[in-house]
Amino acid sequence: MSGHSKWATTHRQKAIVDSKRGTIFTKLANNISVAARKGGDPEANSSLRTAIEKARSANMPKDNIERAIKKGTGELDGAQVEELYYEALGPGGLQVVVKSVTDNKNRSASTIRHSFSKAGGSFGSVLWNFSQKGIFLLPDEQLAPLDREEFILELIDQGATDVQTETEGLTIYTDLSDFQKMSDFLKGKNLNPESADIAYVAQEKIVLSPEDQTKADRLLAELDDNEDVSDYYLNSDW
Repeated sequence: MSGHSKWATTHRQKAIVDSKRGTIFTKLANNISVAARKGGDPEANSSLRTAIEKARSANMPKDNIERAIKKGTGELDGAQVEELYYEALGPGGLQVVVKSVTDNKNRSASTIRHSFSKAGGSFGSVLWNFSQKGIFLLPDEQLAPLDREEFILELIDQGATDVQTETEGLTIYTDLSDFQKMSDFLKGKNLNPESADIAYVAQEKIVLSPEDQTKADRLLAELDDNEDVSDYYLNSDW
C-alpha cells in the first residue's frame, strides 16, 4: 500500500464494501442508529443525513437503512448501539484513535485490544495529538470545469481552514462549526465529495519504516474486518 492518507483509507474501505458487504453493512447500520438518536428526520439531523448518504453510496438496501433508523429512535426493540473511542499505540510509534459503534462494549474493547496486542501495541493515551475537523475529499474530475484558484478562494470564504491539492483531487478541512456550511456550499455547486466526514486529525505526524508499515497494514486490516470498528484515525501517512 502506497499511502494511508484519508484518500487511501477511503479507497481501502470502498474495496472492503465490495468484498465484505455484510461487515460493512453492519458498520453503516450502527452509524445510522447512533446518529438517529438525535432525531429520525435526516433533513433536521445532519449527522443522520451524512450516515444515510454513506450507506446509499455503498448500495445498502433501503429496508436496512430504515430499520437502522428505527433502532436508533427506539421504535425497534433490541440492544442499543453506542459510540466509543479507543486510544492506542501501534508499530513504530503509530498513534491510532479507533471509533467503535457497537451493541456490546465488552466485546468491542476485547477484540480491539487483542488486535493491537498482536501487532506489538497497546491501549494508551494519544488524543492529546489529535483534534476534530471536518474533511471533504473532492475528486479531481469534478474540478475540471472550475477555475481552481478562484474555487479555492471560495472554499476559504466558506470556512475552509486548509485546502490541500493531492493527486486524487482536493482535501478540504473545516472547523466543526463550519462542516454543515461547507457541505451545503458544495451541494449548491452540484459537487459530490467522495467523502465528507468529521474526523480526528493528528497535529504532529511521523513516518514509519517499511517494516513498521507492513505491521501496521496487518493491524489496520484486522480493524477493517472488525464489525465493531466504524473508523480509525492515524498520525502517519505512508
